[in-house]
Amino acid sequence: MVYNFNLGIGWASSGVEYAQMYRANMLRRAGIDAKYVFMDMFPNENIERLTANLGYDDSEIIWLYTYFTDVRIAPNSFTLKQLEETFPDEQFRVERNGKKVYYYFPNNLYYTVFTLGEDSDLVHAVEIVSRDLLIRKDFYTYCKTYSEYYAPLDNRAHLYCRRFFNEDGTTAYSEMIDGDQLLYRFPHKVLYSKEELVGYMVELMHLQSDDVAIIDRNTGIGHAILKNCNDARVYMVIHADHFSEGSTNEDHVLWNNFYEYPFSQFRHVDAFITATDAQNRLLREQFRKYIGEEVNVVTIPVGSLDILRKDNSKRKKHSLITASRLASEKHCDWLVEAVVKAHETIEDISLDIYGKGADESKLLKLISKLECSDYVRLMGQHKLDEIYLMYDAYFSASQSEGFGLTLMEAIGSGLPIVGFDVRYGNQTFIDDGQNGYLIPIHDRMDKQEKIDLLADRIIKMFQQDDMDAFRNHSYEKAATYLTEEVEKRWVQLLTKTK
Repeated sequence: MVYNFNLGIGWASSGVEYAQMYRANMLRRAGIDAKYVFMDMFPNENIERLTANLGYDDSEIIWLYTYFTDVRIAPNSFTLKQLEETFPDEQFRVERNGKKVYYYFPNNLYYTVFTLGEDSDLVHAVEIVSRDLLIRKDFYTYCKTYSEYYAPLDNRAHLYCRRFFNEDGTTAYSEMIDGDQLLYRFPHKVLYSKEELVGYMVELMHLQSDDVAIIDRNTGIGHAILKNCNDARVYMVIHADHFSEGSTNEDHVLWNNFYEYPFSQFRHVDAFITATDAQNRLLREQFRKYIGEEVNVVTIPVGSLDILRKDNSKRKKHSLITASRLASEKHCDWLVEAVVKAHETIEDISLDIYGKGADESKLLKLISKLECSDYVRLMGQHKLDEIYLMYDAYFSASQSEGFGLTLMEAIGSGLPIVGFDVRYGNQTFIDDGQNGYLIPIHDRMDKQEKIDLLADRIIKMFQQDDMDAFRNHSYEKAATYLTEEVEKRWVQLLTKTK
């Protein structure tokens, strides 16, 4: 069995979650059994809705908090009628406002029920309020999975306990909460931190030499996994730049804090997995130079392409696409400003920005300020497989990409790419002057210089270059990332013996 360890997952997931999704598809094709293990709490969603949204089977998912119970990962099916049958008092008044249903009982007690939708009778959570004080929250899927208990503290509801239940309603274990201090009480065991809880779960998995642990995120869990994985092979996936270039010199390397612990434990890791050969080479060189050790690193792209999409009939001339989390490090605001500048020269240029994130309102304000809403749009979250074919080129202002799944998807639809000459994704997918442009940048460049260079390369590409030749070169590069090719690498790695 292959166990893939991660922390969280969401509706607007990061590249790590999409990398796992690609991997899951390839392992299924290859007939390799795999589980995907998530460690975070998900109070606002049933984890099943999030994992199913990315195409996982319920049977493939392990959630830390239900692992110690007999409750299955399953869709919500517990109804309002079933909830009403549990009420201690038959006298109640009910009101509905959108997704929320309110039940009012005697003695100043009321329930607020959170359903899955305005017309849904499926229950996600119930808040119980007594005398205007929140005292409990119950969470449901097909049964009650856990409850949170609250007490008033400093005029606020203070969470002090969670109880996790079996299907029959009995308590499997409890989590006691005192600020950052956590304690887990089982019938015959007490654990004194979440890290110990993770370790206990991995211990109960009884991993053997024919099992594999793939760690996608290790913060707060890496030590517990390594300590309890027995003879299983362990692989650590590097999803981002693994060191800080500005703080690294001839004598010292500053590792990315997300990878500092696994790098310190390299003797207990069978291999580190990078998405590009460039990062593979650099990591090996740095271990030799700064640690004086040889380390095992393998290259496996974090994504793959099922096919090359070659229908050019839908492409809109001079149209640009970018897709990412709307986060500050993606610099989508620079793209907007660059397109506004390019619009002075190319009147029919357009930019569509796909994705969701914290910078959405900031970008909307910028678009309004620059009065460019006619040709710059925020498109939200979409499945992009067939959408890339509607555009002429891909545009990126990110200054660091561990791989860049959307870059791979873009060349798989024949898009040229314009972006900065930075590790690792852009340098992997762009051959300067052949299928786009790698724009050199340095630390002393200010924001406006970078925006001007982005605009300049877009204008040059659209006005001077052979776009058909650029497209053909993107297709040639994309062939390396066809699923059948990447799948071979996973099979080779996961089927060898320790």
